[in-house]
Amino acid sequence: MQEKGTISIHTENIFPIIKKFLYSDNEIFLRELVSNAVDATQKIKRLSSLGQYMGELGELRVEVSFDEKKKTITISDNGLGMTAEEIKKYINQIAFSGAAEFVEKFKDAKDANEIIGKFGLGFYSAFMVADQVEIQTLSYQDGSEPARWICDGSTEFEITEGNRTERGTTIILHVNKESKEFLSKHKLQEILDKYCKFLPVPIKFGTTTEQESDGEDADGKPKYKSVEVDNIINNTTPIWTKAPADLKDEDYLAFYKELYPFSEDPLFWIHLNVDYPFNLTGVLYFPKLKNDFEVQRNKIKLFSRQVFITDEVKDIVPEFLMLLHGVIDSPDIPLNVSRSFLQADSNVKKINSYITKKVADKLGDLFKKDRKSFEEKWSDIGIFVKYGMISEEKFYDKAKDYALLTNTKKEHYTLNEYREKVKPLQTDKNESVVYLYTSDPEKQDSFIQSASKRSYDVLVLNTPIDNHFVNHMEQKLEKTVIKRVDAGVTDKLIQKDETLEHILTEEQSGKVQSIFEKAINKSTMRAEVQALSPDDLPVIVTMDEFMRRMKDMAQVSGGMNFYGSMPDSYNVAINGNHKLIERILNTESEEEQTKLAKQVFDLALLSQGMLTGAELTEFVNRSVQLI
Repeated sequence: MQEKGTISIHTENIFPIIKKFLYSDNEIFLRELVSNAVDATQKIKRLSSLGQYMGELGELRVEVSFDEKKKTITISDNGLGMTAEEIKKYINQIAFSGAAEFVEKFKDAKDANEIIGKFGLGFYSAFMVADQVEIQTLSYQDGSEPARWICDGSTEFEITEGNRTERGTTIILHVNKESKEFLSKHKLQEILDKYCKFLPVPIKFGTTTEQESDGEDADGKPKYKSVEVDNIINNTTPIWTKAPADLKDEDYLAFYKELYPFSEDPLFWIHLNVDYPFNLTGVLYFPKLKNDFEVQRNKIKLFSRQVFITDEVKDIVPEFLMLLHGVIDSPDIPLNVSRSFLQADSNVKKINSYITKKVADKLGDLFKKDRKSFEEKWSDIGIFVKYGMISEEKFYDKAKDYALLTNTKKEHYTLNEYREKVKPLQTDKNESVVYLYTSDPEKQDSFIQSASKRSYDVLVLNTPIDNHFVNHMEQKLEKTVIKRVDAGVTDKLIQKDETLEHILTEEQSGKVQSIFEKAINKSTMRAEVQALSPDDLPVIVTMDEFMRRMKDMAQVSGGMNFYGSMPDSYNVAINGNHKLIERILNTESEEEQTKLAKQVFDLALLSQGMLTGAELTEFVNRSVQLI
């Protein structure tokens, strides 16, 4: 049996095109070939179970080896095998619509998956790294003869009688000079670990090492004995393929360590298992979060029938859950998936919604079953919940019942509980309930203590997402105003009908104002004498809540909106009822008045962490003189 022919494609230039467009992702050749071998192995097992194959299955497996001297990589299976006719059908007839259209369509392509998936190029990805590819195969069908196919990367091929004696297929890649990096155990192991670590058929991997010459064959060519040093490199039954009822906590934790060897144990996990209206399995873990959220991203791995596809899952997993870790496996997502497919496919949208609901329900169950444990985990899971409430309306509807607000006393309240707690004392004259919060309890301590003296409660909202969360809560909660505790003097944060009276006359107030404006001498500081409690500080520096929030949001988003480009401006409240202000007013020396006013103003800046550099040095020296 010998046949030569031309592969059925409408261009002579397809292999250079493959190499040019797919070069940046050339490692996926191994994923494609091993996946094909696994499919062939699973199909023979299926035929056997249906009674359509009566022979012995033997030990089903796929073997990957390489020979550095011969410059070959070999992928072998004992699956279905192929006849010569099937080689012609499945290998030779590639339906291309022409190289010109191909080049035009993908001239800017960066996603090798998109090209391979679009044109059924799985096998031909071999030519990304090889300048010659050989197939040795023997079909499972009775009476089949072994066949050999060889192609050098042109459109010419040759089919002859093969030398395989057992059912299955062997693919031998003669690696080109540009791809010699793949003739390394470390490199191949790395690719196999990435793409094939959880394939459902055992994968053996090793080095084929040539031995001394073992005589000559019939044609007088030297024969060699080869030995393979190999081992199984994959876990064929990862936990997401098992029923939750058959798993213990230790199994989930052990699998987490398998995925992320150097990570702390997760807080908890969710086992996904659905078969309608789409197929999906997986396990999602809630990790203990560090401050660097970007480092935590892209830790969810997407699989298709246990073959790794990508860890960029932003279209499948809702944005707010991108900080989760774990795996998702769906046969409804093709192996050669492209970004455009993920964005447009209806199944992907359904999967996204399902995961959102599953996570929301899991959190709700945890809250109901063990609120104390839920509260202990809140500092880690709060970021997910708040992000979800901001970005997903359906998630908000569920999460509003278990989202927690935490105050400076480390007490936790649901949204409804907190409203009932502060409503009696923190309702302003417009019947709005005012929530006070701190973003930095240490820095804003004087303001927190001032609020506590009036029995006001102060929330701690100090995560990177809380600025957006505060805005969202104000929109969602009826007649609710949220203010940072240093957004104004305490008595003005919650406006009541009653007001404090000045002990200063109008003339005295004007004089105090003039003294302080001279002492401060900053265009960004607007001074005003106010009637405050004698127990409050003599001078209080604040930034308007709206202005500060807009500037914070501009900073977080990395952009410069109108407010972000404006210089910081502050309100300086001079406590007209404080004894120190009275003392400054009664000091005869104008120079001494200015010095005392500057000292009191600097104390206000110091309490806010706003006194630095030369001004801090001047304050220290002045303090020594005054003492």
